[in-house]
Amino acid sequence: MQRIGVFVCHCGTNIAATVDVKAVAEALGHEAGVVISQDYQYMCSESGQNLVKDAIKEHNLSGVVICSCSPRMHENTFRKAAAAAGLNPYMVEIANIREQCSWIHKDIATATEKAVILGRAAIAKVHLNAPLTAGESPVVKRALVIGGGIAGIQTALDIAEAGFDVDIVEKSPTIGGKMAQIDKTFPTLDCAACILTPKMVEASQNEKIHIHSYSEVSDVKGFVGNFSVTIKKKARFVDELKCTGCGLCTEKCPMKKVPNDFNLGLDNKTAIYIPFAQAVPKVATIDPEYCIMKKTGKCGLCSKVCSAGAIDYNQEDKFVEEKYGAIVVATGFNPIKLDKYDEFAYNQCADVVTSLELERLMNAAGPNGGTLLRPSDKTHPHKIVFVQCVGSRCDDSKGKPYCSKICCMYTAKHAMLIREKYPDTEVYVFYIDVRTPGKNFDEFYRRAVEQYNVHYIKGMVGKVTPKADGKIDVQASDLLSNEQLHIDADMVVLAAAIEPDKTARPLATMLTTQMDTNDFFTEAHPKLRPVESATAGIFLSGACQGPKDIPETVAQASAAAAKAIGLLCKNSITCNPCVAHADELMCNGCSSCEKVCPYGAITYQDKEFRMPNRTIAVRRVASVNPAVCQGCGACTVACPSGAMDLNGFSNKQIMAEVDAICK
Repeated sequence: MQRIGVFVCHCGTNIAATVDVKAVAEALGHEAGVVISQDYQYMCSESGQNLVKDAIKEHNLSGVVICSCSPRMHENTFRKAAAAAGLNPYMVEIANIREQCSWIHKDIATATEKAVILGRAAIAKVHLNAPLTAGESPVVKRALVIGGGIAGIQTALDIAEAGFDVDIVEKSPTIGGKMAQIDKTFPTLDCAACILTPKMVEASQNEKIHIHSYSEVSDVKGFVGNFSVTIKKKARFVDELKCTGCGLCTEKCPMKKVPNDFNLGLDNKTAIYIPFAQAVPKVATIDPEYCIMKKTGKCGLCSKVCSAGAIDYNQEDKFVEEKYGAIVVATGFNPIKLDKYDEFAYNQCADVVTSLELERLMNAAGPNGGTLLRPSDKTHPHKIVFVQCVGSRCDDSKGKPYCSKICCMYTAKHAMLIREKYPDTEVYVFYIDVRTPGKNFDEFYRRAVEQYNVHYIKGMVGKVTPKADGKIDVQASDLLSNEQLHIDADMVVLAAAIEPDKTARPLATMLTTQMDTNDFFTEAHPKLRPVESATAGIFLSGACQGPKDIPETVAQASAAAAKAIGLLCKNSITCNPCVAHADELMCNGCSSCEKVCPYGAITYQDKEFRMPNRTIAVRRVASVNPAVCQGCGACTVACPSGAMDLNGFSNKQIMAEVDAICK
């Protein structure tokens, strides 16, 4: 007979304001097997934990039920307390009467009744609980960083500084990410390349960091401490080890009208190219879509002029498999496409550009050598209109419901730089709200208004219309003066919303981690575990988790690195004992469980069974590797014969909870 102790938490007023805690404790005290039931204001506090420890010893408890907040918060806390008192930690159950009860009900009677039911279900499960023992699994002392922007670079540098090997996988031919395309950074207006380039060089020269550029992750298997990752290294048609980055091939290539991705299509590049002068690695890449040799078999000029013999037209994609103890996701962001925003004439007028395109137009390494010229006729613009929140904070069907966070600040930066370099240019900014949540950010915005005389107008731009004389008619409203405005602009700059990189969604599927409805990776807890994903061993860095500026991105990158280092420092980690197992007598060898297992923990083997008539039959049965199984339970649902079960969450335990709820 089980001897169960029940402890009901007030959680301040989080639970007690809606649930009659004392009534819950009293009601659960009458359940079969319960020898003590009491309430306490803060069960997670030291005194609350001591209350549990003392009760275990005094009443010789064989099981404990804590009615409190989500087990994601404090299940580990109470398990440690139980273990310290000599009770197996897996004899502790959490009844979530906060998130699943008090926070979603307003009526005290209803919430109290539900809290009693949830507690009763937990008690029913404890009756069937059995002590479990956690095993150990070794940790591979190597980390993987997916994404080579400033977030990925900073994370890799910090992990390498701790003495661990780390691989960076970057889909582009060079690391650097979006920051490499930016001219100046706010609020200090220092050169982005001057900050980023030393980091890129440091990463390339660090013997602990291995850069897989022009590559992507194609498969992920395994679990925390022991991930097996397949990396696809796309064919550059240039040998990285031989190429010296001299650039002679790019000068001689006859195909010179290839849209330049790095400059966002504002100018052209050659079919063989180096993205930008400070690229790391500084290795040429052939675009097979435009290369004459790849398309027709004729030309080969780049091969002829390459003294290093680095050109290899027959190069193929390669697949590399590596083992990692921790994975950091740093996949970054992209501006949204503006195809749905015809009112701004983005696709009709070359002089309507996005903010990132303006960055390239103003950059010394950009298409105009740092001189701001209109894309249409290469003349100097004298009147520029900025439109804020294009695709941000709007209807889901057209844009993004969230604030992109960085737009207000980089628009202020652009306005200041234009007014400083071209005092004869008038700058108008149409905004909904100006948001400046950062150190010295508000002062920066005020400089744009007060020192540089940028015209900030609170209002919406309704329509942008190109005119025959080359001007652009901007029709807008001034909400403060309640006037309709028409501005004849030379250029219009759209602050496009940002969204996660398109690789994020398939990557999340491979990593078996969670994303929100906007395809940003979801952290394990927004306050207590902001750089960890819900999947153990997977950490989040930078804008893959949500919109961030550069300082915030770098801070989170270092935080993710610290978490990864904490994992890599361990020689082994404690495994989850709540793993699946197969009843060999019931298993029919159908492979349903093997197909749904995301960790590859299930294999099949032929086993001999002695029959009642003394004959021996050989049957194919499932076998679970407990070191690989993560206890997700997918196999137990898929098994048609009911042979698969899960330690700690067996079918009998779950049904006992259901029966307790329904009685």
